[in-house]
Amino acid sequence: QVQLVESGGGLVQPGGSLRLSCAASKSIFSIYAMGWYRQAPGKQRELVASITRSGSTNYADSVQGRFTISTDIAKNTVYLQMNSLKPEDTAVYYCNADPIRVLWWGQGTLVTVSS
Repeated sequence: QVQLVESGGGLVQPGGSLRLSCAASKSIFSIYAMGWYRQAPGKQRELVASITRSGSTNYADSVQGRFTISTDIAKNTVYLQMNSLKPEDTAVYYCNADPIRVLWWGQGTLVTVSS
């Protein structure tokens, strides 16, 4: 069973930056594409960024040009660099495979963008 632990969230002002980390308990990035998902209050969880095994990336229109997903295979960690944050980016952020593996959901990390 794979365990994913997200970290790096917090309170940031609009226009600020954060880097989220997701540590996996096993070496999975050579097997699975990975994604960062978020769930804002009252909304459904959505995929915001994904990275394939070969390193190709895709982003939701709402974060294109502001967020960057990357992996460190040696550390079994996937990152999400978030720049130019907006209040509408406020959400709990999770990592998982793409497509998701239901049993892999972690506790997520809360990002709050507010002045």
